[in-house]
Order: sequence, then structure tokens, then C-alpha cells
Amino acid sequence: MNEMSSQFQATGPTGPFTAEELRARITALFNEMWREDRDDEPAELVDDTVLLETGFDSMAFAVLVARLDDELGFDPFTMTEDPVYPQTFAEFVAFYAQCAPRPE
Repeated sequence: MNEMSSQFQATGPTGPFTAEELRARITALFNEMWREDRDDEPAELVDDTVLLETGFDSMAFAVLVARLDDELGFDPFTMTEDPVYPQTFAEFVAFYAQCAPRPE
């Protein structure tokens, strides 16, 4: 496991969203965006799927993050002081889970 994936491990419920719920929402939105622009099926998103090999470019990921912000109500990339670059789908989901709002 590389440094990033060990840094962003989802551990149980994350406030209003569990890691599983976040994973399902991210996957659903990825697939929806894919189908908006393409006729073929999207890549299967599994833990070790390399984000740069999904067929999405940096602009598509920026749109995905913006749409996730609209849907989930938070953007983890604006919540951290240091830049974060998830490399795999598992790291991307874990980063969202780590930054998800906690119940008060």
C-alpha cells in the first residue's frame, strides 16, 4: 500500500455518509457522466483502478468533483491545506470518507 492510500483510510461511518454510500454515489455519478458523453460502457471502478486510466481527463475529474460537491455538500479538495492527488479509486473514496462532515 503506498503512502497516499495509508494516509486516507476510511474507518467506519463518516457522519451522514458511510464509506460504502460515498463509494456508491461516486461510482453512480462517474457512470452517469461517462454515459452523457459516450456510447460505450464506463470502466469498472474497483479499488485498484488507476484514476488516470479510467478515460476521464483532468477536466472531467474537475467536473466530477464539482458535481459531487453539489450532491454531497462538501469538496474535500478545498478542505485540506496541502494538495492531495489520489491515484486509485480506493484512495479517492477514502479521501472523501476522511473529509466527510461529522455529526455534531
